[in-house]
Amino acid sequence: MGLFSYIRSIYDVSVLDTRFVAPSTVPYTAVAEARDGTLTSKDPRAAVRATAEPSRWKRPEYIAYLLYLVWVIPTMFWIGYSVSRPSDPRYRKYESALWPGWIPGRKVDNTDHQYRTFRGNLPYMALLLVFHPLARRLWNSVYPARRQARPGSHASEAAARLDQRTSFDFAFALCFLVVLHGFSSLKVLLILYANYRLTTALPRRYVPVATWVFNVGILFANELCAGYHYKSIARLLTSDAGDFGAAGEPALVRWGAWLDSHGGLLGRWEVLFNITILRLISFNLDRYWATDDARTSALEKKQLDPSNPSERERVSMPADAADYSFRNYVAYAIYAPLYIAGPIMTFNDYISQSKYPSPTIETPRTVRYAIRFLLTLLAMEIVLHYVYIGAITLARPVWSSYTPSQLCLLAYFNLHIIWLKLLLPWRLFRLWALLDGLDPPENMVRCVSNNYSTQHFWRAWHRSYNRWLIRYIYGPLGGARFDSPRAAARSVMTYVLVFTFVALWHDIQMRLLIWGWLIVLLIVPEMVGRMLFPASRYRDRPGTYRLLCSVGGVWNVIMMMSANLVGFAVGLDGMKAIIAGIFKDYSGAVFLVVVCSTLLIFTQIMFEVRETEKRSGAQTRC
Repeated sequence: MGLFSYIRSIYDVSVLDTRFVAPSTVPYTAVAEARDGTLTSKDPRAAVRATAEPSRWKRPEYIAYLLYLVWVIPTMFWIGYSVSRPSDPRYRKYESALWPGWIPGRKVDNTDHQYRTFRGNLPYMALLLVFHPLARRLWNSVYPARRQARPGSHASEAAARLDQRTSFDFAFALCFLVVLHGFSSLKVLLILYANYRLTTALPRRYVPVATWVFNVGILFANELCAGYHYKSIARLLTSDAGDFGAAGEPALVRWGAWLDSHGGLLGRWEVLFNITILRLISFNLDRYWATDDARTSALEKKQLDPSNPSERERVSMPADAADYSFRNYVAYAIYAPLYIAGPIMTFNDYISQSKYPSPTIETPRTVRYAIRFLLTLLAMEIVLHYVYIGAITLARPVWSSYTPSQLCLLAYFNLHIIWLKLLLPWRLFRLWALLDGLDPPENMVRCVSNNYSTQHFWRAWHRSYNRWLIRYIYGPLGGARFDSPRAAARSVMTYVLVFTFVALWHDIQMRLLIWGWLIVLLIVPEMVGRMLFPASRYRDRPGTYRLLCSVGGVWNVIMMMSANLVGFAVGLDGMKAIIAGIFKDYSGAVFLVVVCSTLLIFTQIMFEVRETEKRSGAQTRC
């Protein structure tokens, strides 16, 4: 393979996640055999290829689109860079917020707390990627897998592998937790134990309600009590809670303060616990469904092969009753590679992959995935060295001093930085899991600039969370249908409940609730539009249908950018200031027309990118 071909292979959709090239109902081994030419039956990707349209890349229309991109993308970058140069008169207002950079002649915008923390700890996390798999190999050599009854059987080997893996995961999780949170790790373990007792001690019919009440309550309690400081707890326990000097504090309060001062590397454990909450709910509900005799018997009738499951089977197939043990539960909830930020695996998936090595983990693909991560990291560093939107926003600028094009492009780069700062940790931790032998879902499927549908955007953004929401909230609530007014009203309520939980899960703030409800307002028109203009009506006029979808896509892109800027960047007041700045004179309206025309072209290219993926047998559904 030549260098150019290898670079292209790095950006193949299958490198991100093999779930895109294997239908959810077909084991990946069939796709691998088709790729290697050893499959005797029909290629499972053939059905996807059959739905793809002929390539349009060589048509004059698309050649013109690509030439336009060659001009407009550097222009967009130049506009962002032009207001971040020392020669800009507003540069002095935020210069003090910039850090020394590694690119000659440029400083770096390191004002974002999340990325600054990730950037500073990257060398230590890189060491963990090496240390953790080596530690597992050492553990496996000291504690080899012991086969249980019926030596040589698949079930015996699977049980032995599960015992070996989860024993290591449990031991490493406890050590990892203490290093990260110090004495606060006791609080984490206490919450885990309380949740485990809910599902094991309560009558079965009460488990779902108790699970949701307890875990949503923990979200609020963690926020309101700021992580339950030992000093505050000690003050409540002491009889005299007056205002003492440092030397006059009761012994219990002083001891509590000492415990608080040894909070590990990440003292604010409650900030990270939102991800763990999802795993606690997953364990409880997976165990609850595993005890459903009707569901279990239905799965048994299908005679599923647990050693070669499809993606859907791996998630839905209940584990053995003995697998829902406290050790496995803690090993899953505090699984080190995914504990801090995910991606999110369901408990059933974790147990299945712990028993049977996933055929999706192949060394060449993992190497490409690692290279792709490094290239993404380089892209983030280049943007932060040349576009200082974070520092500009921190300095509370007068937005009216910027031209409409500068305002729009600064907001656009702000969204890209938000996307990249989330993408990088998720990919690093997923890479860690791949090196450790588990294959969690990929969180970010599309570049933030490669989305034209609100619904598809949420399938691609934090994808593992989206899958979790579908399994544990959206599906049980009945999903969504817009084929009648009554069904549409119920579907809207389903979306409202889902996105209200999403907003509260991110953080308990009004602006995030507004963001969640804005997303619902964006999804509903798209669903109605799909109902009024079904693709089947335009089967003989695919070009017309693409144009209609592109017009809707332009609206979706503008609204999605606005909603995410409100929720995660400038807030509602900042968004109002940006809109006022764009429409302050006639030039803003002209620029908006140019933006809409550009987005129309971008949307056409997005359609063709997805058709190209279909022609290769990949179905991303986003």
